[in-house]
Amino acid sequence: MLFKSKPRTASPPGGRHRETAISERHFVNGHKLKHPYPDGLNTLYLGMGCFWGAERLFWPLHGVYVTAVGYQGGQTPNPTYEEICTGLTGHTEIVMIVFDPKIIPLSALLKVFWEAHNPTQGMRQGNDVGTQYRSAIYTSSPQQAKEVALSKNRYAAALRAQGKGEITTETAPAGPFYFAESYHQQYLAKNPSGYCGLQGTGVACPVASDQGTA
Repeated sequence: MLFKSKPRTASPPGGRHRETAISERHFVNGHKLKHPYPDGLNTLYLGMGCFWGAERLFWPLHGVYVTAVGYQGGQTPNPTYEEICTGLTGHTEIVMIVFDPKIIPLSALLKVFWEAHNPTQGMRQGNDVGTQYRSAIYTSSPQQAKEVALSKNRYAAALRAQGKGEITTETAPAGPFYFAESYHQQYLAKNPSGYCGLQGTGVACPVASDQGTA
């Protein structure tokens, strides 16, 4: 995206009460972007830098019902893209993944997450610099949090074995998720030659057989 953070001002943007208006349906599969979703589905929130390329990795996966991009992890309600780019809202760019755990386990989503970006870079991904590009996993259940912690520890060990840096990925229970503007949703399906700066470390993520599906 190459949108650098603007200089800091005295206070964060105040946000707004009104939700951002977005398209009703997923551009790729036609499913509803917002609740309600079918029963039995789980939700995971992943930050991997620029959300355009990150979202594209998940919508083709069998068992993923719908994906959407948005802002999470900060304090400003219903922020705009321009506001999160100031670095003052506290939000990072997030991909929301709604999936069927009976078809695709959480461990499979986490494997894509760890391998497709560099989780050791702090407040950046490559040339994309700013708090909105930090690596993050926000979970929607205690079981998810447990599995994420195990996966993070295993990938950290794999990185160390290859002489890579320490993981800086933020992990926490999910707070409010604010949908990004419509033009961001499924951006690379609408603009196939659009920007994607994702680069992994080249280190494979070990998947343990004892990981569940929540």
